[in-house]
Amino acid sequence: MLGHRTLNVEDYLFILKRRAWLLAIPVVVLPVVAFALSYLIAPQYLSQTLVLIESQKVPDNYVKPVIASNLDSRLASMKEQIFSRSSLEPIVERYNLYAGSHMTTEERLDTARKNIDIKLINSEIAHSGGLPGFFISFKAGDPHTAQLVCGEIESLFVGENLRSREASAQGTTSFIKSQLEDAKRNLDEQDAKLAAFQRQYVGSLPDESGGNVNMLSSLNTQLEASTQALARMEQDKAYAESMLAQQQGVFQANNPNAIAPSGPTPQQTELQALQSQETDLLAHYTADYPDVIAVRRRIADLKRQIAHTTAPGAVKETRLESPAVQQLRAQVRSAEIGITAKRQEQSQVQAQIRTYQSRIQSSPLVEQQYKQLTRDHITAQNFYDELLGKMNQSKMATELEKQQEGEQFRVMDEPNLPDQPFSPKRSVFVMGGIVGGLVIGLLIAGILEYRDTTLRSERDVWAFTELHTLAKITFTDPDASKSQHSFWRRFLPSFRKKKALVEANG
Repeated sequence: MLGHRTLNVEDYLFILKRRAWLLAIPVVVLPVVAFALSYLIAPQYLSQTLVLIESQKVPDNYVKPVIASNLDSRLASMKEQIFSRSSLEPIVERYNLYAGSHMTTEERLDTARKNIDIKLINSEIAHSGGLPGFFISFKAGDPHTAQLVCGEIESLFVGENLRSREASAQGTTSFIKSQLEDAKRNLDEQDAKLAAFQRQYVGSLPDESGGNVNMLSSLNTQLEASTQALARMEQDKAYAESMLAQQQGVFQANNPNAIAPSGPTPQQTELQALQSQETDLLAHYTADYPDVIAVRRRIADLKRQIAHTTAPGAVKETRLESPAVQQLRAQVRSAEIGITAKRQEQSQVQAQIRTYQSRIQSSPLVEQQYKQLTRDHITAQNFYDELLGKMNQSKMATELEKQQEGEQFRVMDEPNLPDQPFSPKRSVFVMGGIVGGLVIGLLIAGILEYRDTTLRSERDVWAFTELHTLAKITFTDPDASKSQHSFWRRFLPSFRKKKALVEANG
């Protein structure tokens, strides 16, 4: 019938009524069979524990945690470590799990992994983004074994969390410490380079350029004043020498028998030359310069020779000079001393001017090198300060982990002792039997209906012959029951009717 034409709702209802016994038998039998089979399956008991995740007790504003990774990823990592052979095999051996099933060690470990379940608890607070905790469960054939193994897995998670956080904190501290030592060595090198550069170019540094310009201007003014004073002193000396020569001529003319003063001795002349040389050297070099020391040594030796040759009892040549000549000679000598001192001062000012000019000329190059050194020094200083701050934070975080004041796993519910088996669930078996029986019954009914070619209605006649029905002959069967007779009379034409219709239509 199913293969002859398209069926409607009335046809499906008719099939259900006619095949009701075929549907009822598997629906009744299969649940009974499934319920009986459930007793052949070994019961499994489920023990479960709740672990809450407590946040750090000290606010993050004071001590930043050293572990900033996502909690989901850390739990996944801890799960892989706990599911490893080294962690799981001692538990399997201690509680003799699956020993009577003739499985290898690897198979027993795989079975244990399958029976362990980690279920995360998502936060119900909107936009919190945190995990308040997770459930740990374990299935076993014995309730006490399930409880004990669940407790072992819980202890592994809590212990692994403590070890991983402390190890991460210590590792972070050790790494930052090594980086801080390198940064300190680099900073010390930069300090040494900067100090050496400042010693080498003292006075030419960029922050001293303004002072150099002001000092150079002051020295130029001082040199100009010294030059003018030297010119006046030379004029005064020349005037005093002319007056001395005039007075000496007058005195010689008035005293022809007076002995003329003899000139300076060769040793005195050499001494004056050495003193002038010392003055020139001091204008360019310091007192520790080797040439200055050598000249001073020769001056000292010459002075000792002059003092030795001039004996106290030696007869000195008497020189007759007028008081005016002696006064003029003293003025000339004083002028010479003043000129020598002024020239020395002038030489010193000129040397200082050359020094400051050299500093100002070399200032751009020195400034460029100084900027590079200071930039490297500032970078090294900032990096060192940053690492020092991180080092202090890491030390506090490590101490926080040692005192167990950081993020911790707290066991909220200890592993329970199951009083009923988790599986098999017999209600599920019964429902499965009912569904399976219904499916089997419908499948068998569908196959029988598809293979049935009996004509039971006018639609069947039309689908089979494409001819109109002229009349209906009631089917009577004395052996049939009343219900069956009513059923056939209402819905099914007889085979004779089919034959008559065929003959009538030729």
